[in-house]
Amino acid sequence: MSPYLIVGASSGIGKALANKLAETDIRVFGTYNATSIQSDHPNITYHHLNVLESAWDLDFLPDTLSGLLYCPGTIDLKPFKRISPADFVADYNLQVVGAIKTIQAVLPKLQNSDNATITLFSTVAVQLGMPFHSMVAASKGAIEGLTRALAAEFAPKIRVNCIAPSLTDTPLATSLLNTDQKKDASAQRHPLKRVGTSEDIANMASFLLSEQASWISGQVMHVDGGMSSLKI
Repeated sequence: MSPYLIVGASSGIGKALANKLAETDIRVFGTYNATSIQSDHPNITYHHLNVLESAWDLDFLPDTLSGLLYCPGTIDLKPFKRISPADFVADYNLQVVGAIKTIQAVLPKLQNSDNATITLFSTVAVQLGMPFHSMVAASKGAIEGLTRALAAEFAPKIRVNCIAPSLTDTPLATSLLNTDQKKDASAQRHPLKRVGTSEDIANMASFLLSEQASWISGQVMHVDGGMSSLKI
């Protein structure tokens, strides 16, 4: 199997997935931006990449990739009246334009594979109306539309899917889960009564990359403790 590229693999879900894939003898190229990281696992190498820059150096990648996962994101929850149009544009550039640029940059490498996949990330806030989530819901809503459009355009050569988590216990969510009271309050909002982990999301991502998911494309998979579909 050809290697995988994980953009945003220095912490949280991306890091958990890189380690999970590496343990199954899959070669992983991970990228980081602000958080420099080194791996002691022989199947993982990390490279600096700022998706907001205009010039990229992807010479470290081989000619063929089996998969791409785009993990960068933000959690910036504010009242709508306090978010400027420039804030929306900046978030869209990271979450959506960054994904588009990455896919376009590595598409020839994915097309060289016999079974390539792309996995993007959304949020439960696209499915549910949630206060203070207008910025992230707008960007991730675009990601869900992009997922379905590209799945249609790239079929049958490349499968494209999306994972929409609820709040997970990652460094990105530290300010929202930094006390036992906050963690318990978040857990109680979910039907399964716990906060998600990086491993919960990495497990789904690993499945979507595998041969077991070879007949799945154009889907938004809700890994959210039941929040998007259950009311109990």
